[in-house]
Amino acid sequence: MIELASKPNIIQKQSLASTPTPSNFPQGNILAIDDTPANLQLLVGLLSKQGYKVRPMPSGTLALQGIHLDYPDLILLDIQMPDMNGYEVCKQLKADDRTRDIPVVFISSLDDVFDKVEAFKAGGIDYITKPFHAEEVFARVQTHITLYRLQKKLQEKTEDQDRQLQEQNLILEQTIERLEEANQELQERFQQLQKAQLQLVQSEKMATLGQLVAGVAHEINNPVGFIEGNVDCALGYIQDLIDLLQLYQNKLPAPDVEIQEYIEEIDLDFLIDDLPKTIASMKTGSARIRNISNSLRTFSRGDSDRKVDFNIHEGIDSTLLILKHRLKDNGERPAIEVIKDYGELPEIECLPGKLNQVFMNLLSNAIDALDEAKNYPNHFQPQQITIKTEIEADKERAIVWIKDNGIGMSEQSQNKVFDHLFTTKEVGKGTGLGLSIAREIIEEKHGGKIWFESELGKGTKFAIALPL
Repeated sequence: MIELASKPNIIQKQSLASTPTPSNFPQGNILAIDDTPANLQLLVGLLSKQGYKVRPMPSGTLALQGIHLDYPDLILLDIQMPDMNGYEVCKQLKADDRTRDIPVVFISSLDDVFDKVEAFKAGGIDYITKPFHAEEVFARVQTHITLYRLQKKLQEKTEDQDRQLQEQNLILEQTIERLEEANQELQERFQQLQKAQLQLVQSEKMATLGQLVAGVAHEINNPVGFIEGNVDCALGYIQDLIDLLQLYQNKLPAPDVEIQEYIEEIDLDFLIDDLPKTIASMKTGSARIRNISNSLRTFSRGDSDRKVDFNIHEGIDSTLLILKHRLKDNGERPAIEVIKDYGELPEIECLPGKLNQVFMNLLSNAIDALDEAKNYPNHFQPQQITIKTEIEADKERAIVWIKDNGIGMSEQSQNKVFDHLFTTKEVGKGTGLGLSIAREIIEEKHGGKIWFESELGKGTKFAIALPL
């Protein structure tokens, strides 16, 4: 047994010659805190021979100040010290993040259970009672230093793994973020491609319709021109023949019986009176065909790369002509009345073909709304589409109003009217492109504005504003 005390002569109870020879490599760094110099000297001598580096500290205060110069692997701590007892020193060590993990082994002559419990409560990891066996101290010191070093390695390894895991998580998060961005970009590009494809289909349909209408108008113009060119001549010839007949009647007032019978058979007086009217009505009909042909050409005119001056009213009228068959009584609803309230508008610089496409869409939607009204028995009001044009008070924009007195739209539908691919029509009757393309044409290509007002059960009114 070795007894630590205030007097160095106590060490003679244990022969130091039997202690193992220390290796050249230090076994650990130990801080010994004791206010008795003999005890410190004994601990330094014993542990140094075992290959440990031992720093002696004569008080707790000095130990707390000097420990940060070189953190030990183990602290041997006495309890009974004058300036600060071992319990308080241990508590302060455990309260400091830098020293809380360093194992503290109490070495004290106090062997009461209460003292040991207090030592463990303060944060001690072991308790050695004086006097002690050197081998016991060596074994416990070695065990706790080994455990401490293993714990440090484990902690470092854990911290390293945590750091690697955090780095991997960061890389994973960045990868996921990049994938999400790429996915979002792909979705946007897909939607843009889908939109472009559908718009291309819509544009091709309008272009095909325009070519068809232009071709029909061209084919109509040839015979109409021939008819118009010959009607006037025919009317002159007929008038000459009538004048000749009247001259014969004046010169030969008493024709023979056969001629008289034929005159009565063909009702010559009625023929002479009605034939010029018939030719005149043919002339009126050919003029009407000419107007229809001109309207078709107005509707189907192709756009150039630049805007041109265009009569808005002609564009609306030509669109109404194309839709005329849909305005008639279809057996399920009466004919739709079109009310025109045209103001004085100058020609507007625009893309006529694109603008006519917007008129076609808005008027078609208005007709669809009135067609749908047949499904609502309480919707008895006359079916009307009102088209009004005017110039704003500031004279900076021309406004085109297209209003129907159909069933109107719900608030939910109103919020999605201009959304791409949104439609309230039955499958096969709507693409969801019309209003989306219309807004693009008006706002992006013409720098204008399109908006609407709608009330469920009372109808919808669209407005187009175009800069002058």
